Amino acid sequence: MPIPSPRQKEIAERIGGPNALSRWHDWHWQHRHTVRSLEDFQQLTGIAFTEAEKRELEKTIAHFPMSITPYYLSLVDPDDCRNDPVFRQAFPSPSELVTYPWDMADPLAEDIDSPAPQITHRYPDRVLFHISNVCAMYCRHCTRKRKVGDIDSIPDKATVLEGIEYIRSHPQVRDVLLSGGDPFMLSDNYLDWILTELRQIPHVELIRIGTRTPVVLPYRITDDLVAVLRKHHPIWVNTHFNHPREVTTSARTALARMADAGIPLGNQTVLLAGVNDCPRIMKRLVHKLVQNRVRPYYLYQCDLSEGLSHFRTPVGKGIEIIESLIGHTTGFAVPTYVIDAPGGGGKIPVMPNYLISWSTNKVILRNFEGVITTYKEPDSYEPIFCDRKCERCSLQLKLDDAEECRVTGIAQLISDADQRITLVPEMLERMERRDEELQNT
Repeated sequence: MPIPSPRQKEIAERIGGPNALSRWHDWHWQHRHTVRSLEDFQQLTGIAFTEAEKRELEKTIAHFPMSITPYYLSLVDPDDCRNDPVFRQAFPSPSELVTYPWDMADPLAEDIDSPAPQITHRYPDRVLFHISNVCAMYCRHCTRKRKVGDIDSIPDKATVLEGIEYIRSHPQVRDVLLSGGDPFMLSDNYLDWILTELRQIPHVELIRIGTRTPVVLPYRITDDLVAVLRKHHPIWVNTHFNHPREVTTSARTALARMADAGIPLGNQTVLLAGVNDCPRIMKRLVHKLVQNRVRPYYLYQCDLSEGLSHFRTPVGKGIEIIESLIGHTTGFAVPTYVIDAPGGGGKIPVMPNYLISWSTNKVILRNFEGVITTYKEPDSYEPIFCDRKCERCSLQLKLDDAEECRVTGIAQLISDADQRITLVPEMLERMERRDEELQNT
């Protein structure tokens, strides 16, 4: 493990005396000594607040608790904490108590789209499985702030089995995303049991795990944990780095452990005002990630959760960042910029517009430099009619393990097998009038 820095040595000794440094790399020790009070924060960092500031901060902590690992605390710049991206992600702000009419406790409707305990089923072939509400640290930008500080934070086996039974009884679910909280805050044995149960379901093809421990508690990525994960391949792990300063030597060690075990790594970044809303910062972050075998996956527009208004940027800022990456760096280093639609609509990609215009046989495109070009389409194209009856397919798509595709949304309109020509939103006034007229005739 990396040798603790002088700053980390200082914090360790302030927590537990001269012998505490020997426990610095013990993730259990780190978790037991998370910083939860203003008094401890000031004592460990030397950062002081006025009495007026403390009163406002205490109000915030009473509503949205504070919890910072000693490791992540050691990354804060005490000489310029107000502008420090680590401080802003970890330390409470009175702005979190400012709410607007459009703010929601559950903006992504995860609780509404929960057909079974701990399950959110939004997309046709995959589910979100909430197996813990415990986190190594309470991130101030968390979209699930409504769950922070829950007493019953880790569901028992009986509750988890109800979620597993839902997955088992729905054969269309091929992808299970373990989330929370943070799944890696479970014990190795409990996580191993959950993974074993999921792996016994024939139609579950892959398991993904979302975790922020490589960022805020990298010592959690132990050899024993990695050994558990290796037993259940294919396992994919998505991390949550938001700023280049988080990619420390300890974080690199944790990432290398998982990558060396054959675990594909991705990263989901949230666009945060005052933290990473800068093209240069984001480019440096994605470069550090790919150097450590982590694929930038998503760049999220900050959700409409209560207490996040001060973190939100205009969508144009995200477009600007993506514009600064496409063509200017390696293609697989460019994340997909998405807005997770309020109300449970799912992730919607939002990208710069490179398609300028098109006609019946030509499209007009522009590249990252501003060069405008054309692409000639075929003058004659005979589409192959597909009735979606894959089991009787005699066309060119003779694939082993072919599955019948059930489509919804826009894909349903495109499909030849479906006679539908429109998708009509609920409560559309024009359609309500039409129904009333039909009832009156």
